[in-house]
Amino acid sequence: MSVSKKIPIVSKELLVPFIIITSLFALWGFANDVTNPMVTAFKKVMPELSWTQAYLVQFAFYFGYGCMAIPAALFIKKYTYKKGIILGLSLYAIGAFLFYPAAAFEEYSFFLISLYIITCGLALLETTSNPLILSLGAKETATQRLNLAQSFNPIGSITGMMVAQFVVLSQIKSSNYNAETYATLDAATKASIKTEDLSIISNPYLGIGFVVLLILILIIFTKIPTVQEHTSLTFKESVKKIFSKKTFFPGVIAQMFYVGAQIMCWTAIFQYVQYLNESTNSNINATYMNMLAMGIFLGGRFLGTALLSVFSAPRLLSLFALLAIICCAGAIIIPGLPGLISLVCISLFMSIMFPTIYGIALKDMGDEAKVGSAFLVMAIVGGAIFPLMQGAIIDIGGDNLADTLILGVPEVKFSFIMPMICIAVVGLYGLYAAKVDKKS
Repeated sequence: MSVSKKIPIVSKELLVPFIIITSLFALWGFANDVTNPMVTAFKKVMPELSWTQAYLVQFAFYFGYGCMAIPAALFIKKYTYKKGIILGLSLYAIGAFLFYPAAAFEEYSFFLISLYIITCGLALLETTSNPLILSLGAKETATQRLNLAQSFNPIGSITGMMVAQFVVLSQIKSSNYNAETYATLDAATKASIKTEDLSIISNPYLGIGFVVLLILILIIFTKIPTVQEHTSLTFKESVKKIFSKKTFFPGVIAQMFYVGAQIMCWTAIFQYVQYLNESTNSNINATYMNMLAMGIFLGGRFLGTALLSVFSAPRLLSLFALLAIICCAGAIIIPGLPGLISLVCISLFMSIMFPTIYGIALKDMGDEAKVGSAFLVMAIVGGAIFPLMQGAIIDIGGDNLADTLILGVPEVKFSFIMPMICIAVVGLYGLYAAKVDKKS
C-alpha cells in the first residue's frame, strides 16, 4: 500500500532564499501605501490642485510599471534574477533620494518624477521576485507559495500607512486650516507652511532610501539559487509562446483591473472618511481605517493560502470577486459608518486576487515566466489609469466631495462604482479560467 507524501510549499533547502526574496515584497508594499495618502497630503499642502491633479500622484507612481516591465523582462532574460533585483533596488533608492531636491525646489512635477523612478525600480523587483518565488519549489504548490510570499507585502503596507499617518499627515501644518482660514493667511505665511510641509512629505522617502541601500548590500552578498529552466527562445518567440496560453492574456487584463480596484479602494478611503467627517460631524481617522483594511487584507492572504488547498484557484477567485462586489455596492448605497465598514471589508476579498491571477496566468510556463511576469507587472499600470477616473468622478460637482448627487448618492460615494466594475472583470476571469481548466 503506497502512502502519498504531501508536497511542501517551500522545501527546507530553499527556505533561506525564499525568506530573503520574500522580504522584498514588504519593500514595495511600503512604497505603495506610504504613497496612497500622499494624494490627500499634496491636496492639503497645495490647495490649488484639483482632485484629478492630486491623483496624478498615483498616475506617476503606477505609470512606471507600464514603462519598465518589458525592459525588466529583457534584462533578467539576458542576465539573472539577482542582477534584476540589484538594479531594481538601485532605482528605488535613487527615486527616494530625489525627494530631497523635489522638496527644495517645491515643484509638484519633480515629486511626480521621483515617484516614477521609484516605480521603475519596483517594476524590476516585481518582475523578478514573483516568478522567482514561483520557481522555488514544486509547480503543484506554486500558487500557494506566491500567496504565502505575498502575505508579507501587507506588512510593508501597514508600516507605510503608519509612517504616512504619524510622520506626514499628523505633522503637516496645512491640516490645521480649512479652505476659509487658509485663505486669510498672508503670502509669506503660506509660503513658510508650504516649505515646511513639503520637507515633511519627503522625510519617509529619504528614510526608506537608506533602508533600501542596506538591503541592496545584503542582496549583493547573498547567493540566489538559479532553479528555473533555461531555454534558447528569443524574446519574440517567448511572447508568442506565452500568449498562446488561453488564460494568460485575459489574466493580464484581469490584473490591470484588479490593481486599479485595489489602489482606488485604498486611496479614496481618505476622501470617503473626509466626507463622513464633514457630513456627520464625526472624527474618524482615515489612516486607522486604512490600516484596519490592510490588517483584514493580510488575514485574507493567509486564509486564501489555506483555502487554495481545498478550492481550485479560479473558483476561489470568482467567489471572492462576487463578495467584493457586494461590499462595493454597500460602500456606495449604505449611509454613514456601515457604508465605510463595507468599504473596509472589500480588502478581505481582494486579498488573494493579485497572486492568484499571477499563478493562474503563469502556470506551467517554466523559464518563460520571466517574460510572462513582465506583462503581468506591466498590468499594474491599472493603478495609474483607473484612480484618475475615480478622481474625475469626485470632481464632477466641484472641488468638494459632495457637491452633487449621482443616482441619489454623493459623488465621492458613487465614485466606488469604478472599483466595482474592475472587480467584476476579475470575477469573470475566474469563471473563464475555471472553464478552461475543466476542458483541459
